[in-house]
Amino acid sequence: MIRTLLQSRNFTLGLILILIFALAALISFAWTPYAIDGVDIPNKLRTPAWPYVLGTDQYGRDVLSMIMVGARVSIAVALVAVGIGMVIGVPLGLAAAAKKGSFWDEVIMRGNDLVFAFPSLVIAILITAIFGASAVNAIIAIGIFNIPVFARITRGGALSLWERDYILAARVAGKTPTRISVEHILPNVMNLLIVQGTIQFSLGILAEAGLSFVGLGVQPPMPSWGRMLAESQTLIYSTPTLALFPGLAILFTVLGLNLMGDGLRDIFDPKVRKART
Repeated sequence: MIRTLLQSRNFTLGLILILIFALAALISFAWTPYAIDGVDIPNKLRTPAWPYVLGTDQYGRDVLSMIMVGARVSIAVALVAVGIGMVIGVPLGLAAAAKKGSFWDEVIMRGNDLVFAFPSLVIAILITAIFGASAVNAIIAIGIFNIPVFARITRGGALSLWERDYILAARVAGKTPTRISVEHILPNVMNLLIVQGTIQFSLGILAEAGLSFVGLGVQPPMPSWGRMLAESQTLIYSTPTLALFPGLAILFTVLGLNLMGDGLRDIFDPKVRKART
């Protein structure tokens, strides 16, 4: 499986991009070139040059250090949010498929429709208005939006499996729907969940950047790629690199995750792989 994955150009390129930012995030826990909260007005708005490789912002803070810590924030927020979506959404999808056409199936799916009616930004505004802006509330908002996505993907993949002969044999053997879902259905929809997980991960990073851009995400002094973009918009003409570097960080991280998802889909879906060859 590992050899097959590495033979995919999309997956390999995406993995390299993600590893770069993941490594920067891990290193930031122990070391950054400069302190992220260190104000150095004499060195403000420095252009990229040694020792400030990516320059400095309007407060003299090192942009490279802030991007490294921002990678940690973005990855952590998106990862936890996707985890919330999977932990809650997958069981709901399995339950809906096992009870197809029942009252509970209708309740679960109509509940998903209700959540889909409110974008993550609207949910974040609501949560922020009640509890205040923070990284935790951003995670909750993005996680809530991920729940119906994984519920629908799981239900769609599980419905086709419930008619298979081995599922009928399991039912004849006396296994309960819950046990069948866990032992037979879930392993066979994991490929769909993994691919969708990479897509939602990239969307989670975009959502976190968007929420931070409007002031609803991670709060100062913790850096965030989205807030770096927001703070640089008034200086876009005098110091364009302030917006360029965090924008490129978001771009390449999302691109890497999408390429990984594209490569995983090619591996797990023979029809797609055959059509592209």
